[in-house]
Amino acid sequence: MIKSYTLIFLLISTITLKAFQADTLSSASQSIDEVLLLKDQQQKQIDSLVRIQLEKQLKAAAGDQRKTRELEEKLRKIALSDSLRQIQQAAEISKLKINAKGYPVVLNQDTLFYVFTRTGSFSAQERAQGISKKIGQVYNDAFFLTDSLQLRATGDNFDLVYKNSEIILTVSNLDGPWFAKSNAQLAEEYLQVIRKEISRERDAHSLFNWVKRIGLAVLILVLLFVMVMAIKWLFSRLLALVNNRIRKRTNGLKLGSIRMIPAKDLELLATKVSGGLRLLVTLLTIYLSLPLLFSVFPETESWTSTLLSWILGPLRIALKGIAGYLPNLFTIVVIYLIFRYGLKAVRYFFDEVKRGNVQLRGFHADWALPTFNILRFVLYAFMLIIIFPYLPGSGSAAFQGVSVFLGILISIGSSSAIGNIVAGLVITYMRPFRIGDRVKIGEVTGDIIEKTMLVTRVRTIKNEDITVPNAMVLSSSTVNYSAQAASLGLILHYEVTIGYDVPWKKVYELLIDAAKKTPNILADPEPFVLQTNLNDYYVSYQINAYTNQAGMQALIYSQLLENIQDGLGSAGIELLSPQYNVIRKEPDR
Repeated sequence: MIKSYTLIFLLISTITLKAFQADTLSSASQSIDEVLLLKDQQQKQIDSLVRIQLEKQLKAAAGDQRKTRELEEKLRKIALSDSLRQIQQAAEISKLKINAKGYPVVLNQDTLFYVFTRTGSFSAQERAQGISKKIGQVYNDAFFLTDSLQLRATGDNFDLVYKNSEIILTVSNLDGPWFAKSNAQLAEEYLQVIRKEISRERDAHSLFNWVKRIGLAVLILVLLFVMVMAIKWLFSRLLALVNNRIRKRTNGLKLGSIRMIPAKDLELLATKVSGGLRLLVTLLTIYLSLPLLFSVFPETESWTSTLLSWILGPLRIALKGIAGYLPNLFTIVVIYLIFRYGLKAVRYFFDEVKRGNVQLRGFHADWALPTFNILRFVLYAFMLIIIFPYLPGSGSAAFQGVSVFLGILISIGSSSAIGNIVAGLVITYMRPFRIGDRVKIGEVTGDIIEKTMLVTRVRTIKNEDITVPNAMVLSSSTVNYSAQAASLGLILHYEVTIGYDVPWKKVYELLIDAAKKTPNILADPEPFVLQTNLNDYYVSYQINAYTNQAGMQALIYSQLLENIQDGLGSAGIELLSPQYNVIRKEPDR
């Protein structure tokens, strides 16, 4: 008897399957995998009917051990086949899910659930559109009751019907297995979701709720207006306080000893900054209030998340980036602290060298500060090299390209500056002069007032400040008048020409006496005279005198020449030169 039932069910399933296959051939969207799954589903139904018949026969064969064993063996085979089929079906559904597209079932722009599988000649998209349309009709029914939606089982399929007549949707075929559920479980979930959403939407669009929403929207707008006015008042008060403080600062804004912004411009700047900040805060307040206003009405509620995502999205990305960068930031801070306190120790050492507490053979004390500056630059450069890989975006091609471009730009545009820096380093360690020394660099004579890595500044005796590039200082000859003035004395010299008729010893005496009378001329060592040339009509005498005031050369020379003229004049001796001839009158006899 069981064989006859089996043959009947197999015949019915074969006819159904062939009809379905013919339908699938006419539909371009039906896949082969889905056909196989439907075949497995129908085979499962056949096995279920066969199992029911075997269980009935097993009860009837109670006491017949041989018959019972045969029936139990058939039931085990069916159970094993069903288990294997379920495993295979799950694997095939997993493959289908990779490229499957779900179509939403919606009610008033709210998605209730998604449809992934087809039924008969209806594709998943057509099913979703049809279900959405019927749910919308139920929603618009003025006499809707939640109990009017019921489930009706037809074998393994379940229909969701409204008022026991209109079918809203059918859960069959692959719907349940697609979500790893039975058709009964999935149908029950759909029923609860549809009931809940229809009830919620009808409540949300009731007249009472509309009145409440309009009142809430008006309240939000009033509060927004109050907040905007409060922001305006607050910024006005802050600006008044800032301007009062600015008026008390007559020196303007200073950074250390550098005057950054004059007092007259500082108040205008504060007004501009305050206006910009007030506008920014006002716009941000209005923008953040829009999601709250849109969330009041169901039609605009979906815009709330969109508006918030425009701000919260970038903010979330920024915060996530900051949180992810914290380990690298901690590493950079540790490296910086190591170099900073290391430099403090190095600076302390060179300060001691500069004070003379630490002495190094062949290392002058005035080299301490420049050497420390060079070492500090090298250490900071080394620190940047170590920190560079930890900087955000350092591995990107754009960051590397910009770094290379800036390096090339700086190297091309700063060749002369680098030459001056190198010359400044060489000058530092050559020690040709110090601050305050009287020097002559090329054609420039004056006192050194500043030495930098790029230039040297000289102040002439006429109070003219001349800036000389270090490269020019290095390439020119430098005369330092102050280097030995304090210890050995600077020799000031001047040449005069006197005729042969004057005894040279008398000239020596007069010139030395004139030098001794000159202020700031040292008595020890004594001044001395040198004869530098015997010309055709006169002798060249050079007076040499020591002084330790190199910066007063012009005044000393002037006073020395005055004393020479007075001394020679009082002795009746005339000064001669190639452009000056004396015709003497013969004395009367």
